[in-house]
Amino acid sequence: MSIHHLSLVIYMSAFKLKFAMLTTLAAIIGLSTLFITIILSLLGALNLITLGVSVLFVNLLQWLIAPYIIDAIYNTKKVSRVEEPELYEIVERLSAKSGIKTPELRIANIQIPNAFAYGSPLTGNRVAVTTGLLKTLNLDEVEAVIGHEIGHLKHRDVQVMMFVSLLPAIFYYIGYSLMWSSMYYGYGGGRRDRGGNGGLLALIGLLSIAVYWILTLFTLYLSRLREYYADRHSATVVPGGARKLALGLIKIVESTTRLRRRYGNLGSLSSFRALFISDPENSEKETITLSREGILRSESDLIYEYTRRRVTFAEQLAELFSTHPNIIKRLRALQELM
Repeated sequence: MSIHHLSLVIYMSAFKLKFAMLTTLAAIIGLSTLFITIILSLLGALNLITLGVSVLFVNLLQWLIAPYIIDAIYNTKKVSRVEEPELYEIVERLSAKSGIKTPELRIANIQIPNAFAYGSPLTGNRVAVTTGLLKTLNLDEVEAVIGHEIGHLKHRDVQVMMFVSLLPAIFYYIGYSLMWSSMYYGYGGGRRDRGGNGGLLALIGLLSIAVYWILTLFTLYLSRLREYYADRHSATVVPGGARKLALGLIKIVESTTRLRRRYGNLGSLSSFRALFISDPENSEKETITLSREGILRSESDLIYEYTRRRVTFAEQLAELFSTHPNIIKRLRALQELM
């Protein structure tokens, strides 16, 4: 594939992804606005507004302090140019090519091979790679993974996903608050259920929970789209990035599966798995998916042999509830950029 043709493919893929992300985001905001308006029109607005503001405040506070929590959970350490000159040069160079300020480089002292980008106004942007990643991947593949994480920062995915995750949370708390209130009106506090208030509260509470699940599915879909978008960013800023990232993803899945089989549940290491380049909770299933067609053979065959089979209905269904795309679909998308 010529450089001109490759650039055109990347541009068209990016355009389709941007359109899909914008329409999904518009759907999330539109549905949220519609149902909030309906609920406010049916109930006393003051209490619901107070609840919404409270949820907003808690989530904003969580966003501001999240980097400190992530650093504590994953035992990350800031590294300098002197300590990790090659890694530091990669982050600096890819940031310059992406047109963003160089994020702080950190290393997480955990065995799982992975990487993640995060940050807040209090801490600035950060990119972390695990010691497991540095042991599992070669430097070219690590560069492609970092290119993916730089893509998340370039596209402001941390802020976008924080915002869209806030909307389902509001409906979740509204729903359960109203359902508890309906029980109070109907059965507790010595009150009578005058005018059917308890029934109305329960009905709107159930509606809010249903909206929460609908918005959650939209949010997960948006998260998967942004993973594809970050993959494409890596392909644009790293020479041969699509191939390097594909190989890196397969090695991450294989290695994580071995660790899960050896040590069992990953526990707290999965607390923020939506941040990771690959979801460690899905590694077992993804390894089975890859090995089903003999993909785990030589390095030259790793990327191409998966095209022989279709993604099953069960895998497509499981993907609906995942923050990351199905591994086969993700590798296919990368193949288009090679």
